[in-house]
Amino acid sequence: MQHINITNIKHFIITGFPGLPPDYYGPVSVLLLLIFLAIVVGNAFILAVIMFERTLHKPTYFIFFYLAMIDMAFGIVTLPKIIAVYWWNDRITSFDACFTQMYFVHALGASQSLILLVMALDRFVAIWFPFRYPAVITNKAVSITCSLCWVVTFIRMLGLVLHALTLPYCNQNIITQCYCDHISVTQLGCGENVAYVKSVALVNSLLTLLVPLTFIIFSYVSIIIAVLKMSHTERHHKVLSTFAPQIFITCLYYVPRCFVYLAHYLGYSFSTDARIVITMLYSLIPPVVNPMIYCFKTKDIKEALMQRFKNRKVSIHFGTG
Repeated sequence: MQHINITNIKHFIITGFPGLPPDYYGPVSVLLLLIFLAIVVGNAFILAVIMFERTLHKPTYFIFFYLAMIDMAFGIVTLPKIIAVYWWNDRITSFDACFTQMYFVHALGASQSLILLVMALDRFVAIWFPFRYPAVITNKAVSITCSLCWVVTFIRMLGLVLHALTLPYCNQNIITQCYCDHISVTQLGCGENVAYVKSVALVNSLLTLLVPLTFIIFSYVSIIIAVLKMSHTERHHKVLSTFAPQIFITCLYYVPRCFVYLAHYLGYSFSTDARIVITMLYSLIPPVVNPMIYCFKTKDIKEALMQRFKNRKVSIHFGTG
């Protein structure tokens, strides 16, 4: 552990994966770059499809639009620095930059939790109250709700980061993580308030995770009950076209996080490298996989893309004919 004999830390040092041998720095940096490109290109593609395909200007796809923005922003906030760590050995990040990254990491993650709640409520109303759905769930209502989720969460997370800034950071500046997050940074704090700041952050994290999850589980259980009451053909169509993509996306976000919290509650501890790998997996797999789920598991998007492709083939055929 590196110690600095000054009272104010001017910068932090990002370790990445502490146990990774230097021979693997090149391959890991390339892998992270490919993941970054997949996140940015995949989610930018989804944003463009929903933006320019008028048949997708519906509440459900507006929710997908907000999720894709969050996924792309998360990749942009977290990955460039860790890629630089392994590509150019650029491990130093300034104090202000670290706290700024921490802010966006937690604000984007918490926003995604709320957007997933909106997604579950959208499906709940669509299946239980199909005749009232067009009047209740409108494009304007969804846009306002999702925007409020962003605004409220970003304000709330500003308080979390400012609370962490009240701690003095005395003589340790090694962050054993791939990016600056609240746990990794505040454990470097000193003084008698460290435990209190961590406790407040833990309560905030549990509320961010468990309150939306409770409503999401209720919504999806209600949807399953409604689906089981339908005829086989109608049930099959409902599950594939309106339910399966949302449940996949929700599970990708919540299942790994709940596993980590449950393991911690049961007293199971991971090694430092295992903890970092698990954190990176549940942070980065959803932004990579979600665009594929949108494209291959969502009927309207598949049909819109196929129609675009067919129209392009026809125009090329006549253009060369």
